[in-house]
Amino acid sequence: MATQTISIKNVPKAVADRLKARAARHHRSLQGELMAILDESTRELTVDDLAQLAQRIGLQTPSESAAIVREDRRGRRR
Repeated sequence: MATQTISIKNVPKAVADRLKARAARHHRSLQGELMAILDESTRELTVDDLAQLAQRIGLQTPSESAAIVREDRRGRRR
């Protein structure tokens, strides 16, 4: 598999410290944590993925999911 090297310059110390702490919580190196973040952020969700998520968090009806979305939106406006 071909690989690409990516470099991020001028990362603020506070951000780097939080990334290192996150990596430690996940028992990964900083490089491993960054790879996991990049991998997850570039995945496209399918309808099946969303259905599995709804099932995993216990949504029962469309009205429940609508209520969760409304609550989330209200929280962002504050």
